[in-house]
Amino acid sequence: MLDPSSSEEESDEIVEEESGKEVLGSAASGARLSPSRTSEGSGGGGGAGLGGGGGAGAGAGVGAGGGGGSGASSGGGAGGLQPSSRAGGGRPSSPSPSVVSEKEKEELERLQKEEEERKKRLQLYVFVMRCIAYPFNAKQPTDMARRQQKISKQQLQTVKDRFQAFLNGETQIVADEAFMNAVQSYYEVFLKSDRVARMVQSGGCSANDSREVFKKHIEKRVRSLPEIDGLSKETVLSSWMAKFDAIYRGEEDPRKQQARMTASAASELILSKEQLYEMFQNILGIKKFEHQLLYNACQLDNPDEQAAQIRRELDGRLQMADQIARERKFPKFVSKEMENMYIEELKSSVNLLMANLESMPVSKGGEFKLQKLKRSHNASIIDMGEESENQLSKSDVVLSFSLEVVIMEVQGLKSLAPNRIVYCTMEVEGGEKLQTDQAEASKPTWGTQGDFSTTHALPAVKVKLFTESTGVLALEDKELGRVILHPTPNSPKQSEWHKMTVSKNCPDQDLKIKLAVRMDKPQNMKHSGYLWAIGKNVWKRWKKRFFVLVQVSQYTFAMCSYREKKAEPQELLQLDGYTVDYTDPQPGLEGGRAFFNAVKEGDTVIFASDDEQDRILWVQAMYRATGQSHKPVPPTQVQKLNAKGGTVPQLDAPISQFYADRAQKHGMDEFISSNPCNFDHASLFEMVQRLTLDHRLNDSYSCLGWFSPGQVFVLDEYCARNGVRGCHRHLCYLRDLLERAENGAMIDPTLLHYSFAFCASHVHGNSQQMHAYLSGLLPHTDPEGSKTPSPSEPEAKKDTKKESKKRKDYKTQANPEPKRPDGIGTVTVEEKERFEEIKERLRVLLENQITHFRYCFPFGRPEGALKATLSLLERVLMKDIVTPVPQEEVKTVIRKCLEQAALVNYSRLSEYAKIEGKKREMYEHPVFCLASQVMDLTIQNQKDAENVGRLITPAKKLEDTIRLAELVIEVLQQNEEHHAEGKEAFAWWSDLMVEHAETFLSLFAVDMDAALEVQPPDTWDSFPLFQLLNDFLRTDYNLCNGKFHKHLQDLFAPLVVRYVDLMESSIAQSIHRGFERESWEPVKSLTSNLPNVNLPNVNLPKVPNLPVNIPLGIPQMPTFSAPSWMAAIYDADNGSGTSEDLFWKLDALQTFIRDLHWPEEEFGKHLEQRLKLMASDMIESCVKRTRIAFEVKLQKTSRSTDFRVPQSICTMFNVMVDAKAQSTKLCSMEMGQEHQYHSKIDELIEETVKEMITLLVAKFVTILEGVLAKLSRYDEGTLFSSFLSFTVKAASKYVDVPKPGMDVADAYVTFVRHSQDVLRDKVNEEMYIERLFDQWYNSSMNVICTWLTDRMDLQLHIYQLKTLIRMVKKTYRDFRLQGVLDSTLNSKTYETIRNRLTVEEATASVSEGGGLQGISMKDSDEEDEEDD
Repeated sequence: MLDPSSSEEESDEIVEEESGKEVLGSAASGARLSPSRTSEGSGGGGGAGLGGGGGAGAGAGVGAGGGGGSGASSGGGAGGLQPSSRAGGGRPSSPSPSVVSEKEKEELERLQKEEEERKKRLQLYVFVMRCIAYPFNAKQPTDMARRQQKISKQQLQTVKDRFQAFLNGETQIVADEAFMNAVQSYYEVFLKSDRVARMVQSGGCSANDSREVFKKHIEKRVRSLPEIDGLSKETVLSSWMAKFDAIYRGEEDPRKQQARMTASAASELILSKEQLYEMFQNILGIKKFEHQLLYNACQLDNPDEQAAQIRRELDGRLQMADQIARERKFPKFVSKEMENMYIEELKSSVNLLMANLESMPVSKGGEFKLQKLKRSHNASIIDMGEESENQLSKSDVVLSFSLEVVIMEVQGLKSLAPNRIVYCTMEVEGGEKLQTDQAEASKPTWGTQGDFSTTHALPAVKVKLFTESTGVLALEDKELGRVILHPTPNSPKQSEWHKMTVSKNCPDQDLKIKLAVRMDKPQNMKHSGYLWAIGKNVWKRWKKRFFVLVQVSQYTFAMCSYREKKAEPQELLQLDGYTVDYTDPQPGLEGGRAFFNAVKEGDTVIFASDDEQDRILWVQAMYRATGQSHKPVPPTQVQKLNAKGGTVPQLDAPISQFYADRAQKHGMDEFISSNPCNFDHASLFEMVQRLTLDHRLNDSYSCLGWFSPGQVFVLDEYCARNGVRGCHRHLCYLRDLLERAENGAMIDPTLLHYSFAFCASHVHGNSQQMHAYLSGLLPHTDPEGSKTPSPSEPEAKKDTKKESKKRKDYKTQANPEPKRPDGIGTVTVEEKERFEEIKERLRVLLENQITHFRYCFPFGRPEGALKATLSLLERVLMKDIVTPVPQEEVKTVIRKCLEQAALVNYSRLSEYAKIEGKKREMYEHPVFCLASQVMDLTIQNQKDAENVGRLITPAKKLEDTIRLAELVIEVLQQNEEHHAEGKEAFAWWSDLMVEHAETFLSLFAVDMDAALEVQPPDTWDSFPLFQLLNDFLRTDYNLCNGKFHKHLQDLFAPLVVRYVDLMESSIAQSIHRGFERESWEPVKSLTSNLPNVNLPNVNLPKVPNLPVNIPLGIPQMPTFSAPSWMAAIYDADNGSGTSEDLFWKLDALQTFIRDLHWPEEEFGKHLEQRLKLMASDMIESCVKRTRIAFEVKLQKTSRSTDFRVPQSICTMFNVMVDAKAQSTKLCSMEMGQEHQYHSKIDELIEETVKEMITLLVAKFVTILEGVLAKLSRYDEGTLFSSFLSFTVKAASKYVDVPKPGMDVADAYVTFVRHSQDVLRDKVNEEMYIERLFDQWYNSSMNVICTWLTDRMDLQLHIYQLKTLIRMVKKTYRDFRLQGVLDSTLNSKTYETIRNRLTVEEATASVSEGGGLQGISMKDSDEEDEEDD
C-alpha cells in the first residue's frame, strides 16, 4: 500500500512494512481506533490509497489539487509541498528562471498561494478539531428558531406550474369560485412577482413564507364573505389552507415530505461530533484522508490527551501574557491606561478557562474538587513535606475498582469419583465470598461470573475448589486446591489457565483452573504499572513498586505507589510544576531498562521501566498530567523502530507513536505539533467564520445569516479556547454579513442588531442597564468576550421589541461606570476604527433597505424584518449607547429614505406598466404573431421609441394612465397590508408612511395631469380614472382629503360641473323635441330597477355619452331606444318614448354622479341639490306637456258611443304614473331639505292627474248626454213622439218591428265596457283607475238623474223607459264588477233614479200591458244570462 507522502523510490520497499503496521495498529489499539478513521479504509491506509491511486501516473504525493492525479511530491516530514509537472517517469529539475515564461511564473505563484492557503486551512482545521473533540466552554444551543427549507428557482417554477394547472382545471382538487379567485389573485400578485423571484435568488424565501402570504391574502376575503348558518369562517379558512397545501405539494406523498422535514429538522438542531467534523471538512476544504491522519495523530479520541493539550495551551497563554508585560508589546489602545488592564484581562480570562476546565468531571463518582490554581512557571513545589491548602492527603486519591471473576472449568480431577459434587468459591481480600453452582467431578465446568468492588490498587483474588464431604461427622467440605491472583488494570482480560496450590497429601497434584479476571480502570486512573523509582522526598530507595497515575481534578495529578491489599497509597507525589522527560540509564541503579525522570526546582525523581514501550506510555501520560510546554521526544533509537529495516520487534512501539510517524510522513506533523499560542487566532477565526457563513448561506435552509446550532457551538468554543476578543468576532461577523447583504443576500436585521449592539457596548462602554440588556441576549458569559455567539434567535428578536422602551429608561437614569458585556474593558484603536467604518456602512445599508423596502422585504417577508431594520437604524444613529437619538432626527432620516423610496417605487412601477403595455400591444396586434417580428420590435433604438411615443393617441394615453392608477393603488394597498408593522413599535411610522404615499401619488399626479391635458374638450372618458382613484382614497383614513385627493378633486370638479351643464341642456332639448314629435306609443320600462342592473361590458358605472356634433352649441341626446339585452326583463307597457328617455337620462346622470362619491361634503351636496332641482324641473316640464297633449288628444276624439279610449290616453296616464314614481327617487334630498322638490312635483302630478281624470270623465259625460238627447225625442207631447208611436203601431201589424231604443242602450253599454277594459288593462296605477271610475259613475248617474228630474211631470215613453232601465242596470253592474264600492254605487242619486224608473215601470205595465217585453228594474237570472 503506497504512502501518499513517500518518495517513489521508497514506496516499493515499504509496502509490506506499511501493511504490517496497519495490521499491528488495528490489533494493538482495539477500541482506540476512531470510527472516523475506519470510515474510508483502515487507518491511514485509506488515505494512502487515495494518494497512491492518483500518483501512479502523475507523481505520488498530495498536491494543491489533492490526491486525484495532479499531485506534488514531498520531501521528508516537513510537509513543504512543491508543485510538480511530471507526466510519467522521472522527476524533472526546476527550469532556470531565465527560461521560465511569465505564464509559468504566474502559474507557479498561483500554486504557491494555493499551497499556503491549504496549509493555513489544515492548521485551522487542527484547532477546530480539538474544539470539537473536547469542548469545555460551549454547548450547542437548543433555543434557536428552526430554519425553514428555502425555495430554489426550480422549486418556484414548479410551484407556479402547479398553481397554473389548478387554475386550468387540470387537478382533482374541488374548489368554489371564491377560492379560485383567491388563488388567481395570489398567482398573479405573488407567484409571478419579480420581487418574489429576487427574494428566491437572495436565499430568503421559504415555503412557510409563501403559505403565510397566502393566508394573509385570504383572511380579508374570508372575513368579507356572508355568514352561513352552520359554517364558521374559521372552518372556511382552514379548508382553504388545506386546499392551498394540496396545490403547493402537488403529487408528492405528504408522509415522505414529513419524514424528510423531520430528519432535516433534527440535523438542524443538534449534531454529533462526526457530523461536526464532516461539516468543517466541507467548510475548510479538508480531504477525508487528511482528516483521518490528523484525527489519529492528535489522538482526538483520547480525552486525557485533549485535556492535557488544553492545559498546555492555557499555560502558554499565561506565559505569553507575562512576555507581553515584560516587553511592553501591547496593541494600540484608545487609552494608555488600558495596557495594564489588558494583562489583567488576559490572565483573568485564562483563570476563568481553567475554572471551566476544572469543572469538567474527571470520574463519575469523583468527590474531590481542587480549588482553582493560578498556574505559572514559578509555581511552588507541592509534595508530602509541604503544608498548604492545595496539599493532597492519601485519602484524596482513594480509587474504586470493579472486578469481574469468571470461573470457567477445572482440569486434573482424577482421584474423585465421577459423581462426586465439586464447586468453587471466590473472594476479593476484605470483601464478600461467592460460590459457584455445584457440578459433578466428571464435568467440572461452570462459566459463573462474580462481580466485586474494591479500593485496593493491588487486590488479592482467592479462588478455592471444594468437594462435598461424605463423612457423617464431617463439618466442612474438603478443600482440593486454591489459587491467589493479584490482577491489575493492565492484566489480560481473556481467560487463562492457572495452576492451583494443593495440599501435600492430595492425590491430584496437577490441578488447573481456567479463570478470567477483568479489573476495570477508573476514569481518574490515567496509567498504572510497575516502575523502579527513587527521589529525594519520596521513594528514597531504588525499588520496584506498583505505581498509579491518579487525576484528582482537571489540574491536579498525583503519582502514587501502592502495596498489596492497601486502599491508600504508601507514598504519593503531586505532579504540579514537574517536567517529565526521557533520560539515559543512571549509573549505580540496578534494575529497569528504560529510564525517565520528573524534575522540579529542588527535586528530581527517577523512574525506570522494564521495556521501551512501557516507558513511552508512562512519559506520555505524565506529560499530559504535568501540563508542561516541552514535549518529550523519544531517543533516536526509538524512532528507528518504525523506520525501514528495523530489527526491533514492532510491538515495542505504541500506536500513538505509529500514527505520529505516519502523520510526519504525510507532512502533517507541523500542524499537529505547532504551538497554538504562536498563531494569530484573530485572523484565523475571521477566516473560519467567513467560510462557515458562506457554507451556511449556501445550504438548503433559509438561514438569513444565522449560524446553525453546531456552527455556533464550534465558533463559541474556538473563541473561548483561543482568546478571540468578542468585539473582533462581531466586527468580522458584521463585515461579512454586510458584504453579503450588499451583494443581494437576505440577512436578518435582528442578527445585525445583536452584533452591532455588542460592538457598540464594547467600544463606547455601557451603562448597567445596557449590560442587563445584553445579558438577556447572551446565552452564557464569555471570559474573553469570545464566547459571545450569535444569540439564540427568539431572545434576540424579543430584545428588539423592547429596545425603544429600554432606551427611554436610560434617559432618566444615571450613567454608572462603563462596563462591557463580555467583561473586557480594553478597546483597541483598530476595533474603534473598524467599528466606525462598519457603523457607517451599516447606516448606508439600512437607509438603502428602507428606501427599497418593497424589494428588500417583499410582501413583508421575512416577518418582522422591516420593524427590526427601523429599530436597528435608530440604534445606529445613536452617538453612544446611553444617549437616545432625538426622535425628530430619526424621523428626518427615515422621511428622506421614504421620499426616495416613493421615487424608486414609482419609477419601477412606470417601467413595469410600459413593459406590460408593450406586451399587451404585441399580443393584440396581428403583426406580432411572427416571432421574428417580435424580436425585431424588442431591439428598437431609442429614436424610434421616442417617435412612437409622440404618436400615442390621447385615448391610449388615458388607458395607460388608468392602468397605471390601478398599479399605484395595488402598491399602496400592499404597503398597508404588508409593511405597516413598523407602527406597532414606532408611533411616527404611520405618519411617515402617509407622507410616503402622498409623495408616491404626487409623482403619479404628474403623469396623470399630462395625460388629462391632452384629452380633447368635452370628453368624459377620464371619469373612470377619477372614480378608480377616489374609491380607493375615500376609504383610506389617512389619504382621504389629503394633498393628492384634493388635487384630484380640483382637477375634476370643473369637468363634473361642465358635464352636468351639458347634460342639463341636452335633456331639456330632448324633452322639447321629443314631445313635439311624440307618438305616445307605449314602450317597455327601463327605469324600474336600473340601479341594480350592471350595464353590459362595463366594470365602472356607465357615463352617459353626449353626441359629438352639437348644433348651436347645445348638446343633444339621441332618440331613446331600449337596449336589446333588457327586452326580456320588463314586459309591462309603460310611458312614452320621450318620458322614458327623460327618466333614464336623469337616473343615469344621478347614478353616475352618486357613484363618483365626491369626497368634499359641500360640493357633493351642491351636486346633489342641483341634480334634484334639475330632475324636478324636467319632470314638471314633462307633466305639463303631457297634460296639454292629453287635452288636445281628447278634443280630437268622437263624441258618440263609437268613442274608444285610445292607447295614447293610457300612455299619458302612465307617464304620470312614472313621473310620480321617479320623482320619489330623482327629486327627494337625503339630507337637509328633505322632500322639498319631491313634494312640489308630487303636488303638480296630483293636480295634473285630477285634471286629466276630469277631462276624460267630461268626455264620457258628453257621450252620455248625446244618448239622452236621442231619447228626448220620445218625450210625451212632442210631434216626433206621436208620429213615431203611430208608425210603430201600424207597422207592427204587418212585420216584426225592432224594439225602439235598445240599439242605443246596447251601444252605450258596449262603449262603457270597452272603455273600462282598456283603462283597466293599459293604465298601470290602480288608484287612478278607481278615482276615474268613481268620478265617471257619479257623473253618469248625475246626468241621468238630472234628465229624469227635468221630466218629472211627464210620463216616460215606453222606449225611453226600456233604454234607461237597460243603461242604468248595466252601468251599475259593470262599475260594481270594476271594484267601485257599494257606498258609491248606492248613492242617493242612484236611489232616486231607481225609484223613478221603478214607478215608471209599474205605470207602463198597467197602461201598456206587455209592452216592456221583460225589461224591469228588478234583478233576474235571465238578464245575467243575457249579459253573458
